Amino acid sequence: MKFKHSINVFIDNFSVTYKQLLYRLIITVIAFVLYALIITPYIKAVTGSPDYIHLVEGVKEFLQSLVRGNPEQIGLATDKIESAAAALLEMIAKKRANIAWGIVGIIAVHAVEKFFSGLGNYAAAAVINDKMALRANSPFLLTLVRNLKEASLYNLMYVPLSLVYDGACYIGIYFFVFKLLALLPFVNILAQLFLAVTAVVVVIAVKMTFTSDWLPSLIRGKAGQKKAFVNTFNRKNKKTFNVLSNFLVLVLIVFAVNMISVVFTFGSAALLTIPSSYIIFICFEFVNYYDREELKYFIDKNTIIKPEKEHTVTREQFFRGE
Repeated sequence: MKFKHSINVFIDNFSVTYKQLLYRLIITVIAFVLYALIITPYIKAVTGSPDYIHLVEGVKEFLQSLVRGNPEQIGLATDKIESAAAALLEMIAKKRANIAWGIVGIIAVHAVEKFFSGLGNYAAAAVINDKMALRANSPFLLTLVRNLKEASLYNLMYVPLSLVYDGACYIGIYFFVFKLLALLPFVNILAQLFLAVTAVVVVIAVKMTFTSDWLPSLIRGKAGQKKAFVNTFNRKNKKTFNVLSNFLVLVLIVFAVNMISVVFTFGSAALLTIPSSYIIFICFEFVNYYDREELKYFIDKNTIIKPEKEHTVTREQFFRGE
């Protein structure tokens, strides 16, 4: 039922997708400009070097000789390509300190991008919670500004943890699947891709499972940052395996829908499917929280999901939004 209710809540809050789309487009454009400013000097340094020019000339000579069927010229062009490539790699190796700083800059921009994207996720979560609890149509931008302090504190904790977790897991997957398993003669590239994608799905689902209560605790539970942080990682009586299995299904569906939108619509449908992915995950987090805490909520304007034992809300709790 959680899965079904999450879909209903997602449909009921689909308009948030467009607001997320606009917000994320702005963030992405700014991040892309910053990435370009960091990467462009390195590209110019490589493409403007004599070794790169010799490499391009060697490739052209090789293709021309191949078309003309001149084996002697093919050999000479191959030697030219090999020497130019070796010289180019040597030049790049000498600039590894500068390249390292460039990588640090890219990571920093990515962290800032995730931080601001997280602010949007927090605002979207608050809007969805208002609709689920009170049928209130809260404006996205106003909600973002109103919750800016709490959202910033949340993302200052979540983003670094997420980056460390993602980095460690993805590096581990790469070395295990594409380096260690590549040594086995019976493991081909298709098996490696299958294992890599499966591992990525599991990694994402596990992260979402152990952080699924963070936003709901802050927004619906009115918990402080420390209490919400501790609560999300405390999995006692939270049916962790059930939550994990639901997230696995959701991640697989999101992967499939996004891949289809990229391949069959040349990326145009991804403008909707990518922001929708974040919204559906948020919807499931809140449905899971409401169900476990035995709180009633709307899945549409005519349907209220009530717990078996409904808690009596005092006047003070009602006006505090509890």
